[in-house]
Amino acid sequence: MRALTRFLATALVLAALGAVAGYAYLKMTGLRGQPEPGVLETRVARAARGLAIPGDMRSRTNPLASSADALAPGLEHFAKYCTMCHANDGSGRKTAIGNGLYPKPPDLRAAATQDLTDGELFYIIENGVRFTGMPAFGTGQSSPAGDQQVWQLVYFIRHLPRITPAEIAWMEGINPL
Repeated sequence: MRALTRFLATALVLAALGAVAGYAYLKMTGLRGQPEPGVLETRVARAARGLAIPGDMRSRTNPLASSADALAPGLEHFAKYCTMCHANDGSGRKTAIGNGLYPKPPDLRAAATQDLTDGELFYIIENGVRFTGMPAFGTGQSSPAGDQQVWQLVYFIRHLPRITPAEIAWMEGINPL
């Protein structure tokens, strides 16, 4: 009984400290969408995202990884549906919608994205990321055509660090108005 009482008292003190820290954080930053998340918030969010992706999904590899034919359809899909937040170059900057999101869309060319496995990218595109602006593009039911489209996007995201000015110009011609 004494151990239970000590545990409950400790839990109550920790909860109170957490509440005070959370209140102080909100007073300092507010709930505005303009600031960049801090280092701690970013690490916690990435860790939570990593824990949320099932292991069998994480270990999947892109079946189109050796198919250069996947680039054009991936580029086209990205230009039509992803650039409004992620920009044509994948930077996530200077877009009408992306600028207002919190957290901001990630730079898809950066190591934080490029170091994700193919399966993690697939899962994120298919299921979205809760508490961000990243919607789920999947229907919740796998289909060969839908899976192929997502794998084409994964292929294109892998290509973003090497995107050329000509490819960006082509994308600008098919971006939504």
